[in-house]
Amino acid sequence: MTTCFYNTLSRKKENFNTIEPGVVRMYTCGPTVYNYAHIGNFRAYLFEDLLRRYLKFKGYRVIQVMNITDIDDKIIRDSQKTGKPILEFTKPYVEAFFQDLDSLGIERAEHYPAATAHIPEMVELVKKLLAKGIAYRTEDGSIYFKVSEFPKYGQLACLNVKEMVRGNRVASDEYEKEEIRDFALWKGWKPEDGDVFWETEIGKGRPGWHIECSAMSSKYLGTHFDVHTGGVDNIFPHHENEIAQSEAASGEKFVNFWLHCEHLLVDGEKMSKSLGNFIFLRQMLEKGVDPTAIRLTLLSTHYRQKLNFTEEKLDMSAKMITRLRDFKKSLNNDLTDGVEQLSTIVTDARQNFESALDDDLNISEALAVIFTLMHEVNNFRRESSLSQADAKQIEQFLATIDDILNIFSSKSESLTEEEKALLNQRTAARKNRDWKESDRLRMLLSEKGIVVEDTRKGAIWKRKLST
Repeated sequence: MTTCFYNTLSRKKENFNTIEPGVVRMYTCGPTVYNYAHIGNFRAYLFEDLLRRYLKFKGYRVIQVMNITDIDDKIIRDSQKTGKPILEFTKPYVEAFFQDLDSLGIERAEHYPAATAHIPEMVELVKKLLAKGIAYRTEDGSIYFKVSEFPKYGQLACLNVKEMVRGNRVASDEYEKEEIRDFALWKGWKPEDGDVFWETEIGKGRPGWHIECSAMSSKYLGTHFDVHTGGVDNIFPHHENEIAQSEAASGEKFVNFWLHCEHLLVDGEKMSKSLGNFIFLRQMLEKGVDPTAIRLTLLSTHYRQKLNFTEEKLDMSAKMITRLRDFKKSLNNDLTDGVEQLSTIVTDARQNFESALDDDLNISEALAVIFTLMHEVNNFRRESSLSQADAKQIEQFLATIDDILNIFSSKSESLTEEEKALLNQRTAARKNRDWKESDRLRMLLSEKGIVVEDTRKGAIWKRKLST
């Protein structure tokens, strides 16, 4: 099957090929660590996790780089409010970010370069641009990229530069799409920067945001690599500026495939400080919300569509996961030694699942394939028992799915020592035909989120997912 992705650069789906056969070099825009990451950030990181896992499933070796932006205007502003040096200020947010990745089952990238650890690489890149006459110095010691010297500027964001408002330069890292300005590569030191500066060959100061990613991506992936991902808000100016400074310096194409994730909405509204609807992942986890339900909610809408995050959608995801886990558990009930009878159903499901994700990670269609398989297997079991051979091939398919989606296994699938003791007490009560005590223990377990069902082979349990 041919895998295709929607390339923001061409505005169309393209068959996916890599520069080096069998290897994907991928750069993903990581967190700016002036605060904890919110669920909008993790929507993008989970899309990238799905992409990474699926590329590995397709047989590629993935070399992924995700930057840690630990120096920018916001970090300087907020660190000075607290009176802490920037590395001390950002440290707890960096640590929290990795804890959150683990909570959501996001695979670790191969490299997590921090901007403050790569100043020499940024300086060298700025020197190249100065030598080529594509960058210039200003009286305050800053260095800017000369947009007029890069004719392809605007190709990613589909901007007609000639029709845009032309300004001279902009010192901040972010600006309006309607304005095309020379942007800062290096920011000369100002008194308000305090002790945040580096003494370098190009002067005393600090890097601009955009130069950080160009320098770090080229160090770990080369000056021309396969995939660059991020949120749609990164397209302009950040990714547009990355292309300009990288291609101007190297003289070759920067990235082949640009994949961008749409915004996350909360109850139909874009997250914003003015609306006060920012939701931090850590807040949800502290309330006991199951991280796997959050993971599925953030994955279940196609990455190029806006995702409306609601309590109802979170609850629906929790119920979906419960159904999937119950189905998987049930496969070993009442098996026979008969021959395979469901191989065609499983083979079709495997092909349809892969075909869906081959089509620009069509996650909705992929999830539909799983539930169709469950429906067909359950219909079969109403008329006949499942053979051990059939159960094995279904389990193998579910394992393949979980390598990509990572929603079957969870810490919630294990019991605490207290919960185990209560289950054992209930088993003893039933053995002694003490139904009143048995019911009391069932209710106690239910209050702890453990649902107990009695079957011919004994009691089975499952944990209710919290939302």
